[in-house]
Amino acid sequence: MEEDEQRGFDMDEMTIQELQEGMTSGAFTARSITEMYLERIEKVDQSGPNLKSVIEVNPDALAIADTLDAERKAKGARGPMHGIPVLLKDIIDTADKMTTTAGSLALAGSIPSKDSIVAQKLREAGAILMGKTNLSEWSNFRSTRSYSGWSSRGGQTRNPYALDRNPCGSSSGSAVAANLCSVAVACETMDPSFVRLKRTLLLD
Repeated sequence: MEEDEQRGFDMDEMTIQELQEGMTSGAFTARSITEMYLERIEKVDQSGPNLKSVIEVNPDALAIADTLDAERKAKGARGPMHGIPVLLKDIIDTADKMTTTAGSLALAGSIPSKDSIVAQKLREAGAILMGKTNLSEWSNFRSTRSYSGWSSRGGQTRNPYALDRNPCGSSSGSAVAANLCSVAVACETMDPSFVRLKRTLLLD
């Protein structure tokens, strides 16, 4: 956390609104925010506790952040999502260098030809699609007895608060993206929520 504070903000605690205020004031940039999250993914997700909640990162994330920083400087922010890094569950199509596999090795290397509506709207709003999150393979349609949070491509997602506990699922990666991004987008693929949330989008 000391490194985060030295870089200008406490990543663990800031809301989207606070991040926007910081970028508007010049305290930090979309690039510095994205760099911080990528460093944290490397530190606690791919090593250290090895949470395995992020299955893939966007190789163009920093370049996108630079473009959005330049746009903000020239024209101002598009809106509240401008320059905000987002992680998407690995069943949400993105037409970029990231694959969409539902966590399955059977779809390894599969790059969608177009964005899903969710990804399209996020891009239009100026969000940075920073990566894809792990999940219960095929969103739990692989087997009724499969363990939550496991996929053949991403391995076993771990609960960040108790590494030996069930992270639940199927959106395990999004659910345990422990301060690895500003926003994690998951989805409901079985029953509609009893509180009548849209079936297509849940923010964990």
